[in-house]
Amino acid sequence: MSENPVALDLDDAGLAGGLPRPAHQLDGIQDVPFRPVQFRDNDLPTALERAAQWLRETQSWLGEPVDVIAIHLDYNEASEAAYYELKLLCNEEDLAGAPIAVRQRAAADA
Repeated sequence: MSENPVALDLDDAGLAGGLPRPAHQLDGIQDVPFRPVQFRDNDLPTALERAAQWLRETQSWLGEPVDVIAIHLDYNEASEAAYYELKLLCNEEDLAGAPIAVRQRAAADA
């Protein structure tokens, strides 16, 4: 353990307070491990666009690329409720804002 821990501003789910959240009601950030960020829609291009928008917003907030460990795509073909479910498995330290806190700590120590 580090002698100088970095303080993080986390909500009850362990996510940084300033982290952009997916805007659509069917999307969301799930629990650990690897913090799947889910984008669900009956139209794959729409789900991909929402995922790309969230990645851009989060990258801007984080100040560096989001560490996406894997991308999982699933398709439910039930005729009454067909949908695509796209999940980005993200580094939980990024979603907790650790890179921001480390940069702020380094700036304060300089």
